[in-house]
Amino acid sequence: MGRKMEIGIMPRDKFKKYTLDIARGERKPKRGEPKIWFDSVESLAQVLSTKNRELLKIIKEHNPSSLKELAEVTGRSPGNLCRTLKNMEQYGIVELHKEKKTVKPLVCFDSFEAVFSY
Repeated sequence: MGRKMEIGIMPRDKFKKYTLDIARGERKPKRGEPKIWFDSVESLAQVLSTKNRELLKIIKEHNPSSLKELAEVTGRSPGNLCRTLKNMEQYGIVELHKEKKTVKPLVCFDSFEAVFSY
């Protein structure tokens, strides 16, 4: 089995308190606790939409050597792919490896598990 990413969903005000408590040393993150947090299911759904999960699957299966090759496989424009993958990279879902004059996308996780807090 591959790597699983723990994703947390917590309202912004609670997340702010959570991070401040950690910064002050009043709270220590528990083992297995999410390291990536979204403020709503909707914001999570934008990043891991059906279309974007399909993109991750294609990257895993085809192992494209460049964004150009990925664009050919998916039928999506390189600009669209670049924006989508850079957004996913910010969350640690993918890595974009620069190799000479190309960028090779790599998927970092095989599955996702969401933890909700309200």
